[in-house]
Amino acid sequence: MLHGIDVSAYQSSSYDTDGASFVFIKATEGRSYVNPKLGAQTGRARDAGLVVGFYHFLWPGNVGAQAEYFVRHAPEEAGDILAVDWETTSEGTHASNADKDLFIRKVKDLRPHHQMVLYTNRDYWLNVDTTSYAGDGLWIADYVAAGKPRIRAKWRFHQYTSEPHDTNVAAFADKAALRAWAQDG
Repeated sequence: MLHGIDVSAYQSSSYDTDGASFVFIKATEGRSYVNPKLGAQTGRARDAGLVVGFYHFLWPGNVGAQAEYFVRHAPEEAGDILAVDWETTSEGTHASNADKDLFIRKVKDLRPHHQMVLYTNRDYWLNVDTTSYAGDGLWIADYVAAGKPRIRAKWRFHQYTSEPHDTNVAAFADKAALRAWAQDG
């Protein structure tokens, strides 16, 4: 399994890339937030030769506008992975299953040559999700042993801890296999 991390404005722009094969960087949220460290964090990942992904934190409503906002602000390079972060908002709400599915499809329409994955936690996947639609792959958060999420669905990425930062593994034989999958969008 490959190791990687995900970062947002809460992390440094000079995050540690030792031993990492990939990084997911928060790009946007809703229709008004852009990660102020997006450029610097992206540069760090590209300089380290990592496979790069960008994610959008989804809010309920205005899904088409959120998808357009995301693709307008997320850097675009061949082989970049795109993701939607579907979980509880700071207001205690969440986007519906229909919103989540529509967002994934809209981003795929806007950037058809990129893999588009769903990030969600185990509780959402098992108890909130009713469609099991994850676009091109599932990125599951379940804080257990790396690569052993407690779900039956096929997953591509597993976030297994948040200490000292969000740490992930990917179900690919090596970085070349991940890069080939990412470029096959």
